[in-house]
Amino acid sequence: MKTAYQILEVTAGADDTEIRQAYLQKVRDNPPDVDQEKFQAIHTAYESIKDYKCRISYELFHDQSVAFDALLERALFTDQPRQIDSEQFIDLLRMGCEEKITIKAEKA
Repeated sequence: MKTAYQILEVTAGADDTEIRQAYLQKVRDNPPDVDQEKFQAIHTAYESIKDYKCRISYELFHDQSVAFDALLERALFTDQPRQIDSEQFIDLLRMGCEEKITIKAEKA
């Protein structure tokens, strides 16, 4: 059985734009009025991997060869580091101190 990547003839590392271009080319080459079954397979493949969230879900539930830890790391990876301002930093420090006080009081 072919994977969605094989149907669209893209690599697993393809981005949204590459996948969309491959999908559009496949639709042009296989219009629904010529072969409805093949068109449906192409459309289903595209819907399965059309964006980052769909690809993670597809790999998690359909691709048995993917290592779960590697997939989880990819899913949680963000391109940009989190930026916090000084007020948020002070709030985080305050929360940390208040938790320590609460834990010490519970132990006593």
